[in-house]
Amino acid sequence: MLEKLSENILDKLTMDFLRSQVLKNAYGNSDTVIARLDPRLLILWYLFFGVVPWFLQDVRVLLGIFLLLLLTASLARIAPLVLFLFGVGVFTQTGYLLLVSLLFGGNGETAAALLVMTLKVAAVSLASVTVFSGLEPDRLANGLEWFGFPERLSFSISFAYRLLPSLMEEFQNILLSCRLRGNAPEPEGLRGKLRWLIYQVKLIMLAFYPLMLNMAKKSRTTVEALELRGYRYASQNAKVKSMRLSSLRLGRTDVAFLAVSVLWTAAAFAIPGLLA
Repeated sequence: MLEKLSENILDKLTMDFLRSQVLKNAYGNSDTVIARLDPRLLILWYLFFGVVPWFLQDVRVLLGIFLLLLLTASLARIAPLVLFLFGVGVFTQTGYLLLVSLLFGGNGETAAALLVMTLKVAAVSLASVTVFSGLEPDRLANGLEWFGFPERLSFSISFAYRLLPSLMEEFQNILLSCRLRGNAPEPEGLRGKLRWLIYQVKLIMLAFYPLMLNMAKKSRTTVEALELRGYRYASQNAKVKSMRLSSLRLGRTDVAFLAVSVLWTAAAFAIPGLLA
């Protein structure tokens, strides 16, 4: 049974699966409720839920906020791989300490303190994943530029998002060329699967430097093409900026989302006081 489980897991951990999950999280959520919200509202929403939980100590308040973030994460339709990495990250940071304290004689105060820290990390991480899985590169850049961020910084963030498909494709090409020159172990049995997994990890480490070199060349070519088309002049022109930001407007969905978030958060702060 253990061997069959390992085979099912390792068979799914292919480069095509990883690429599809990453690209789905970055570009495949344009039809969700979160993706239709105004980027300015999402940025402000993230600033609140990414900062405020660090200053809270009440488990009930943090749990209420975490439940709200779970609801928004379900609306964002986050890729399963990203959710899995989120769970692993939270557990490796604070979750295992909570488990260890309960197994080795920790008292209620120790468990409560670790639970508070776990909820803080989980809430902030979930808010980050929710927002950035629902914001397309252009909308994120426009929202930052509306708040007064330098245009080059906003464009750099958008450009980094747009390079993601090329980065994944280049990475896959390098891995394929390495496999053609190498001799991969046969993935037979549990031991063979583990040797095959170690071999793949070594290939990924060896592919890092040529990946960065090739992407630097492509980035330079792209920047030169933008300069030839007048990017620098357009970025400094007020009319171009107003045209670019003219699509930003608040609608009924934005108002409803903001109202639900405010009411839910107010209830999360008020209920512990009423129960005291």
